[in-house]
Amino acid sequence: MLQVEIRFKGQVNERWSGWFGGLTVSLSGDDTLLSGRVADSSALYGILSRLRDLGLQLTSVSSEEIEENAHEHGK
Repeated sequence: MLQVEIRFKGQVNERWSGWFGGLTVSLSGDDTLLSGRVADSSALYGILSRLRDLGLQLTSVSSEEIEENAHEHGK
């Protein structure tokens, strides 16, 4: 699992969260921040492809691998 933050120029409505894999959409001036967890790097690249398809300019992308808590999976 990856914790990600993706910043880009422009704004998208918070209703787009589902289209971006359930990431949280935060607006800041003329920029947007998508943040949250994605399953793996393939999921992250899928989100980046969607941003590209919308013609949005990335300003930063950061990701950090996180360990899943055993309690989150009912173990």
